[in-house]
Amino acid sequence: MASFSRNNKILVLFDVDGTLTEPREEVEKFMQEFLVKLKSKVVIGVVGGSDLVKQQEQMGKNVINDFDYSFSENGLVAYKNGALIGKEAIHTYLGEENIKSVVNFVLHYIADLDIPVKRGTFIEFRTGMMNISPIGRNCSKEERNAYEAYDLKNNIRKTMVEAMREKFAHLNLTFSIGGQISFDMFPTGWDKTYS
Repeated sequence: MASFSRNNKILVLFDVDGTLTEPREEVEKFMQEFLVKLKSKVVIGVVGGSDLVKQQEQMGKNVINDFDYSFSENGLVAYKNGALIGKEAIHTYLGEENIKSVVNFVLHYIADLDIPVKRGTFIEFRTGMMNISPIGRNCSKEERNAYEAYDLKNNIRKTMVEAMREKFAHLNLTFSIGGQISFDMFPTGWDKTYS
């Protein structure tokens, strides 16, 4: 049988949530085995919106070595073969006064929302973005599912994003509604294509 060498000219990138794992769940053994086999054939990388700690919770503590490339926080924190090769930060890019203005707006807006449940951790500050959740990231799985249905019917996130786009138009921000309970806010161009 012919033996094939690794093709270093092909790079295969994977998203974490919904591709390699179920959202916020650990990678399954069959997927890990597939990735090991694939890495022997081509260069592989992982791209996720979450920080490295969350990426490690899902993909394993050794994610920066298991993949040739590991991009967390939409590529703003980048590793190649286990070594840090780049890092950007939203607070240095936007400046502290703008960050405080966004945080104050979000907290006031959420405080005034009349929704069935609020659970805490409404803003998750990440290196390259803010993840904003009207219900709060501390909600249970059942509360998450119920909020998703409520949000689809009442456009809570969509309306909040529209208000923030208007209020912070001068900052050139992108808002991305995704998942069940939150949306991301980041400088335009800092999405997963940044990787």
